[in-house]
Amino acid sequence: MIIEPKYNLKQIVYLKTDAEQKERLVTCFVVRENDILYELACGESCSAHFDFEIAIEKNVLITSTN
Repeated sequence: MIIEPKYNLKQIVYLKTDAEQKERLVTCFVVRENDILYELACGESCSAHFDFEIAIEKNVLITSTN
């Protein structure tokens, strides 16, 4: 089996649901039977996410308040 992650280690990404759109760094992959989890670091905290939760570009619309 060949594992091809969608995001690279040390790549800056954003969480689609993060209202502040903070930069996060891909620090680790967790390979499961049917998917890959990405460990993302933001400051001193780390969290694991699926690829569909992650975006390459910041969503400025989510940070706007009217």
